[in-house]
Amino acid sequence: MATLHTESTIFGQLVRRLTGGKVFLHAEERDPNLLQSASSAWAVQGNNLESAHERQRLDGSGHQSSPTSRNHSAPNFGDGSRALIVDWYSRDDPENPQNWSNALKHSLMFQICLLNFAVYIASSIYVPGEPDLMEEFGVSSVVATLGLSLFTIGYGTGPMLWSPLSEMPQLGRTGIFFYTLLAFIVFQLPVGFAPNITCFLVFRFVTGSSYLVLWSSAGVMGPVFGPVIGGFLAPAMGWRWTIWVFTFLCIFVLGLMFFFLPETSGPKILHDRARRLRKATGNPNFMTKAELEAGHSTRSHWGDIMRLLARAFTLTFTEPIIFLVDLYAGLLYGVLFIWFESFPLVFGEIYHFTPQQQGLVFLGILVFTAISVPALLWWLKTRLVPRATAEDKSSRFKPEAVLPPAFIGSVILPACLFWFGWSSRPDIHWIAPVIGSGTFAVGIVTLFNSVYNYIGIIYAQYAASVFAGAALFRAGMGAAFPLFARALFEKLGVGPGNSLLGGIAVLFVPVPFIFHQYGERIRRWSKHAD
Repeated sequence: MATLHTESTIFGQLVRRLTGGKVFLHAEERDPNLLQSASSAWAVQGNNLESAHERQRLDGSGHQSSPTSRNHSAPNFGDGSRALIVDWYSRDDPENPQNWSNALKHSLMFQICLLNFAVYIASSIYVPGEPDLMEEFGVSSVVATLGLSLFTIGYGTGPMLWSPLSEMPQLGRTGIFFYTLLAFIVFQLPVGFAPNITCFLVFRFVTGSSYLVLWSSAGVMGPVFGPVIGGFLAPAMGWRWTIWVFTFLCIFVLGLMFFFLPETSGPKILHDRARRLRKATGNPNFMTKAELEAGHSTRSHWGDIMRLLARAFTLTFTEPIIFLVDLYAGLLYGVLFIWFESFPLVFGEIYHFTPQQQGLVFLGILVFTAISVPALLWWLKTRLVPRATAEDKSSRFKPEAVLPPAFIGSVILPACLFWFGWSSRPDIHWIAPVIGSGTFAVGIVTLFNSVYNYIGIIYAQYAASVFAGAALFRAGMGAAFPLFARALFEKLGVGPGNSLLGGIAVLFVPVPFIFHQYGERIRRWSKHAD
């Protein structure tokens, strides 16, 4: 069980609490010699850090600041002893996530991708049930579309809170993943049992804001499978069952996470280790580097929280790379969601497909995704990884090296929109727009993964906050576009409407090329980029 790191899962934490820490032991509890051998090195780190803080309290003339200021900053150990900076026991410390086995890492990746898929499917599976909801509550198509838009806004604003908090060593990631998903499931009850449209819309927004958004190709699969499943489910069992199906899926994911998702945040693992050591030894000097620095800081705990919450906004709107990438990705996401409203017009009114058949046309996107993902992985393995791990260090690896696949996607995206728009005609077989819509997956896979890997590498220290801002942009456009989709296509027609979107996409074609050519220079303007 130790190799699964069950001790840091929600299940493991519960069992440890109930048994007084006698089950699912941590490394130092299984081998006390680890602590003895590491303590001397930790004491040296503590002494060096405190000396560094002392030097920082010297003013420009070389004199110490006032005793009041010095006493306010210094840690209070009572007996004048030095801090013991809790770190990893060794380079191969088994509790360090970087040392975990590939099997465990793959298991974690599977759980997160399944989580992403389960919650993303909640956005689009509802769309085929809109006519049923309109009839039951007597509302217009615009009001019914709000069920999609408000959910999308919710999962754009929610990560602005949860993602920065996951960067706090006191909280970590596993608890936020688990408890926000639990809240997501609980709040589905008032959605599925909604007695009126107001209750339905309010809790669609609430459920959207209850989880932490992570990007991956599973995020594409959710919206694709949603209409396929909903297309069969809504006509047969009503719109409420479109809510219950993904809720049951989320309950299954919650169970997996309860037993098999350990804490993956290194700072959180060390924070918990320091707290255990203080309790077990009665020595208050065990602390992490972050705790020691907090002891030398005048900032309050709430000040740290507010600073973290503001970080997602400040990075998003003050860093030009993040802003342009988020704007570009938001456009892609908005176009994806506008299709949820345009497909019934094309395949329902032009090709006279049944609701079930309309859902199946989304499988074209699935097929092209199944082709694009392995191709991208092949490129990463054969081209990018050898460059990143090359023994020749004379040429330093640059983050811009991850961008070439985006060149392809930036061109394919507008081509896809023109293709889909102008092939959607009664005199052209329906397979043409299906293939055209499928090529959209190539743009999504290559662009999303490339540009998000790019900003993730550049702003690795603030990755959660950066991706939270990205989610906000995606959600904003994903929520707004469907509201005017039907009016756009009814007024301009499917061909000109998609041409308008394609023209907008053309304007963004230079973005990945500019970052590839001038990204290093742009990064020098930033205080936060690596």
